[in-house]
Amino acid sequence: MSVLHEIALTLIPGVGHATGKKLLVACDGAQAVFEESRRALVKIDGIGEAIVNQLFTFRDQALERAAAEVEFVNKYKIRTLFYTQSDYPKRLRECVDSPIMIYYRGTADLNVPKVVAIVGTRRSTDYGRDVCRAITESLSSVTPLIISGLAYGIDSYAHKSALDFGLQTVGVLAHGLDRLYPSSNKGLAQRMLGQGGLLTDYMSQTIPDRENFPTRNRIIAGLADAVVVVEGSLRGGALITAEIANSYNRDVFSVPGRIGDEYSEGCNYLIKTNRAHLIQGADDIKYIMGWSDESKPKVQQQKLMVVLSADEEALVNILQSNDEASIDKLCSMSGLTPTKAASALLSLEFQGLIRCLPGKMYKLK
Repeated sequence: MSVLHEIALTLIPGVGHATGKKLLVACDGAQAVFEESRRALVKIDGIGEAIVNQLFTFRDQALERAAAEVEFVNKYKIRTLFYTQSDYPKRLRECVDSPIMIYYRGTADLNVPKVVAIVGTRRSTDYGRDVCRAITESLSSVTPLIISGLAYGIDSYAHKSALDFGLQTVGVLAHGLDRLYPSSNKGLAQRMLGQGGLLTDYMSQTIPDRENFPTRNRIIAGLADAVVVVEGSLRGGALITAEIANSYNRDVFSVPGRIGDEYSEGCNYLIKTNRAHLIQGADDIKYIMGWSDESKPKVQQQKLMVVLSADEEALVNILQSNDEASIDKLCSMSGLTPTKAASALLSLEFQGLIRCLPGKMYKLK
């Protein structure tokens, strides 16, 4: 039974996400990992004797615990999304530290064209809640899936606003699906099951320990095209999510706040250090993500007599032979420094010759 072995693989001590993926590729599936010989496993690149010993030592124990989890997911109609399955979230699969197994209850398609994560402090202000609602309402015109962490404050308000404006919304949890934290969000979670869902990489009987939340944040960042930070302190979880999102090459957006406000310090810091785009509303998000004009007829205008600098011309020539390219690729092919390339790209964008895509990719208009 493949699900049994897929869950069991996550229970072997020392077999993390990266090691698990190596084993899956080498053995062609989770069940084959458990059926392979010790000699063959040791020969797999990056798999040493210590890991193989762990696999054989804890194999029976892991399979027994996995069997109980299979009963749980079947009883409550929970979907197990394994790394090798086609319905595993494609954005999350791109991340090097993505979990090999996630558990999901809900109706939302996790692979929809647009996914926006909205995160922020648990101690949200009226300003933060108003901005969160306004952003969600405006985003409803492009119907993204809204992701957040179902925590107090901005997270909860993002989910509630999404439901109010008819958007699908998914909460990513830091514990198993046999419980809910905070318990006061039980009613909200029930609404989300019919208009979105709940997702976690933790098995049942996992409590919301403090160390689980940063791990949860990486899933929020990995599932999204764009991450929006509405309010956050300098040491808050929202900033951790933003940092992870940047490492995944996601677009990060931050709502500015007043100087001196504790829960605007994190947002202002992200903007000040060029870790996030400053936004005044959802129109800024839609413009930068290239979602602004989807309902309008697109008019192509010829740019006549455009005079380009040598740097700009080099980048245009590269983009003419590539459908799209990252700034790293453009720097490599043109020989320009990142600073010069960024300056030339900004000039080309202002001239209406190129377009910045999600993931900080560029293409000709």
